[in-house]
Amino acid sequence: MSTQPGTTPTPEPGPDLAEQTHIAAGGDVDVIAIAPDPAEAEGILENAKPEDIFDADTHAKAQDLISRYPQSRSALLPLLHLVQSVQGYVSQEGIAFCAARLDLSDAEVSAVATFYTMYKRRPCGEHLVSVCTNTLCAAMGGDAIYKKLQTHLGSDEKPLGHNETAGTPNEPGSITLEHAECLAACDLAPVIQVNYEYFDNQTEDKAVALVDALQAGKKPAPTRGAPLTSFKGAELQLAGFFPEDAQQYRTDVDGPSQAVETLRGAQVAQDRGWTAPAMQEVALPTLPSNTGEKK
Repeated sequence: MSTQPGTTPTPEPGPDLAEQTHIAAGGDVDVIAIAPDPAEAEGILENAKPEDIFDADTHAKAQDLISRYPQSRSALLPLLHLVQSVQGYVSQEGIAFCAARLDLSDAEVSAVATFYTMYKRRPCGEHLVSVCTNTLCAAMGGDAIYKKLQTHLGSDEKPLGHNETAGTPNEPGSITLEHAECLAACDLAPVIQVNYEYFDNQTEDKAVALVDALQAGKKPAPTRGAPLTSFKGAELQLAGFFPEDAQQYRTDVDGPSQAVETLRGAQVAQDRGWTAPAMQEVALPTLPSNTGEKK
């Protein structure tokens, strides 16, 4: 019986609160069998800590990242990118690795890793192909490009789904396809990114030729930005690691970052002698003093 007036020992229909918010499973309930994916649920009842599968070089890079911040937890985002540069996704072992390095709980790291779509929870292909399907890109053909790639990388009967991979993840020529909400390139719509490098003004035929080249082991030059690398290579750069050799560094990261379309408005303004009005000096409002006195 409940010891608190107006409550029930377990959830029951009615207005009364319950002392607990769930009914515990009985001993005859097979937790593994009722899980959405029994294969992934193995070990769900165990409290064993995930194994540290990362090598000494990854540990050293992790410590380097942490040393760059006055508070260690600030290194979480680049540390997750470092994990992806090794595994091609963020595994449960990767979650535990970051948590142990930063003195965080696995839950705190998981909350971040599952919030941002840039952190993949399933193994990614050698290349990540992102098709912008936001309003302008969609209207300019982005939706059609995405559907074309779905059937081209999959089949008419079984199109490749969002964040699904054609080929074996992490293996050469494998491609993970995703639709992206906005890639911030409306002036060059429709656009595709491969490992976060831009391929602008796309068409269905261009997109098919692009993924065919990737599957054949080629690395087509992006429309702008750095030379193409693999998904893992891009993740290592996002983590903050680049070649120490100055020439190699320039080769890896340099590339055109602007386009004629992007600068069109500025060029028209210059040709026509348009200028923005000068900024006026405006007095800042007086703020109340922080003395605790009410104004």
